[in-house]
Amino acid sequence: MPTPADPRVRLVLSTCPDARTADTLATALVDERLAACVNVLPGIRSVYRWQGAVERGEEVLLLIKTTADRQDALVERLKALHPYELPEALAVEAVGGLAAYLHWVAEQTRDDD
Repeated sequence: MPTPADPRVRLVLSTCPDARTADTLATALVDERLAACVNVLPGIRSVYRWQGAVERGEEVLLLIKTTADRQDALVERLKALHPYELPEALAVEAVGGLAAYLHWVAEQTRDDD
């Protein structure tokens, strides 16, 4: 069982162009047990450099809870489903948290194959 200091639980951040895409991605990742939970945060304004120009756009942010063991598969699936040429996939280790919640994340993303 993960403990609050256990780095097995990860938070993966990814932006989407709209709510429909965000919902499609979130549902697929949870259905496929690659994520225990995905929070969908609308109303994100992004400023970024792309192909030599500064771009601005409205996006939807996904906060994806997974484990280190499932992270690579999650990122590959995200790339396959995402409409962006270069989707954001930034993973952060959970260095603390409620032990029962960390355990729940690990249970919900367990690969039963």
